[in-house]
Amino acid sequence: MQDRAEHFHRVASGVSIAVEVRMKKIFNALAISALVVGFASAAHAQVSVGVRIGPPPAPRAYRVPPRPAPDREWVEGHWTRQGSHYRWHDGTWARPPRHGAYWVQPYYADGRDYSGRWEGGNSRTNQRPERDHSQQRDDGQSNRR
Repeated sequence: MQDRAEHFHRVASGVSIAVEVRMKKIFNALAISALVVGFASAAHAQVSVGVRIGPPPAPRAYRVPPRPAPDREWVEGHWTRQGSHYRWHDGTWARPPRHGAYWVQPYYADGRDYSGRWEGGNSRTNQRPERDHSQQRDDGQSNRR
């Protein structure tokens, strides 16, 4: 009977050793998989940096030239963001894109710039005003003071 008990103990010990070896292999495989997945997700991580330049400067003072034609509307001068600074655009007489349209000035609010646009008439159009290139200046100077 003792031989049988020894034989059973050797077989049982062999099974537990085999299970232990398999468990270690499974654990190692899971650990390596977790590392690979962790590095792969870190490689796809994105970093973004926002630059806030604040509100635009106060509007510039300039002389408004006489209306060149009855179908023109005055588009006030304004600052527009260009990269990390603002650029001034002089006012101009522009032809509205449709009858009854009027220009809504660009503006800055709550940390955001809102572009100017034509409203009214048939539909809303986000476009810059068409400058009147037919105006000839005889003094060769800008309208700004």
